[in-house]
Amino acid sequence: QKRGLFRCRGCKKQFSAKVGTIFESSPIPLDKWLTAMWMLTNCKNGISSYEVHRALGVTQKTAWFMLHRIRLAMQDGNFEKLSGEVEADETFVGGLSKNMHKSRRAKAIHGTGGVGKTVAMGILQRKGKIKTMVVPNVQRETLHAEIRKHVEPGSELFTDAWKAYRGLAPEYLHQIIDHAVSYVEGKVHTNGIENFWTLLKRALKGTYTHCDPCHLFRYLDEQSFRFNERQRNDARRFVGVLGQIAGKRLKYDELTGKGLAVAAV
Repeated sequence: QKRGLFRCRGCKKQFSAKVGTIFESSPIPLDKWLTAMWMLTNCKNGISSYEVHRALGVTQKTAWFMLHRIRLAMQDGNFEKLSGEVEADETFVGGLSKNMHKSRRAKAIHGTGGVGKTVAMGILQRKGKIKTMVVPNVQRETLHAEIRKHVEPGSELFTDAWKAYRGLAPEYLHQIIDHAVSYVEGKVHTNGIENFWTLLKRALKGTYTHCDPCHLFRYLDEQSFRFNERQRNDARRFVGVLGQIAGKRLKYDELTGKGLAVAAV
C-alpha cells in the first residue's frame, strides 16, 4: 500500500488516518494542519487566513477553509447547564454606520441602535464556562428561551436593565444592574460577560476585519473555546482541540453555501 494508507479487510477499500475527522479528503499534510491548529488555539485575538497563508505556504483561500474546519472542532458539544452565579447579556456585531459611504448608509440603516447588525447572546457562569449563540432578535421570547435552555433553574441570574429580561424571577434569582445608574452594586454586575464581548470584538475588528453574519457562530465557537480553556497552558489547549476532531466534517460547498444553492435549483 501507499505509505499512510490502509486497506479495510471487510470492504477492501483504502483509507487514511484522516477519515472521519476534520482533515478528511484534504491534500494538506498533517504537519501544516497541526501547525494551523496550534496557531488558532493559542492566539488570544485569533489569527487571520493571510497570516496562516504566509506562515504555512498555502493559498489564502486554503488557509481560510482550514481555519473554519478547525473552528468546527472547537465547538462545545456539552449539554450540561450552567448554575450558581450566572451572567447573561447580548451584543450587536456589525460595521459602524459612520464608516459607511453615505449612499450605502442610506440603504442599510433605517433606524437606530442595532439595525442592520447581527445579535449574539452570551451566558457566563462566574469562574466557569461561557455559552454563546447567534439569536434572531433581542425580544423576550428569544432571550428567555436561551436562558431556560442553558441555565439551571434556581441559579442566581444577573442581567442589565433591558426590559426583555423581565419575567425570569419565578424560575431564577434574577437581579438587575441598571447601567444608566451604575455598573457594579456588590456582586450584581455583568462585567464578566462584558469582558468576553471585548475580547470577541477585538478579534473581529483587529484581526479578521470582516465577518459575514452567516459565519459569526463559528467565530463565537472559537472565542468561547479559548475563554473556557483560559486556565490551561498552550499545549493542553492544543490537545483539547485535537481530541474533538473526530466525527466532524465541513465541506467547502457547505461552508460557502454553494451546496444549498444547487439543492434549491
